[in-house]
Amino acid sequence: MRYVVVDLEATCWKSGMSRAEMEIIEIGSVLLASSSGPVLGEWGSFVRPVAHFELSDFCRELTSIRQEDVYSAPYFWEVLPRYLEWIGPEPFTLCSWGAYDLNQLRQDCQRHSLDFPATFERHINLKSAHARLRGIKPQGMNGALRHEGLTLEGTHHRGIDDARNIAKLAQIILPALDGEQ
Repeated sequence: MRYVVVDLEATCWKSGMSRAEMEIIEIGSVLLASSSGPVLGEWGSFVRPVAHFELSDFCRELTSIRQEDVYSAPYFWEVLPRYLEWIGPEPFTLCSWGAYDLNQLRQDCQRHSLDFPATFERHINLKSAHARLRGIKPQGMNGALRHEGLTLEGTHHRGIDDARNIAKLAQIILPALDGEQ
């Protein structure tokens, strides 16, 4: 079974906007050959937002994504088919740190009148799995990396860098989940 680790960045504001207004501005992903690896490949793309094209100061500071990064980016309806092509055929399980990414993918598919890929329904919330396996409260990716003795690499809140870090955690968590079955 292959595992697709995904991390999204989305439009965001310090306050005053609902989650329903957020939309994807970056997809980062790492493909694992099995629960313990190795990494087969990486994929990333910026995504041009349509509802709120101008990124907030808060969003640019949090993600380090520049306005010009999304100016020239393809739209979600162009990016999603490319992403699915990169993932390749089933079987695979989608993995993310928390439920946010899966929900945001679903929301953006709805926004753009695209069918939500049924293959994404096979999803593992690594954040919850990590907390359950370690007997701790759910924590952010950076805290989980520290808990596992790993170092955050790259820029936090950048899709591809976070996907790489989550993939390191996945290679610890997923084999333990295999042992539960």
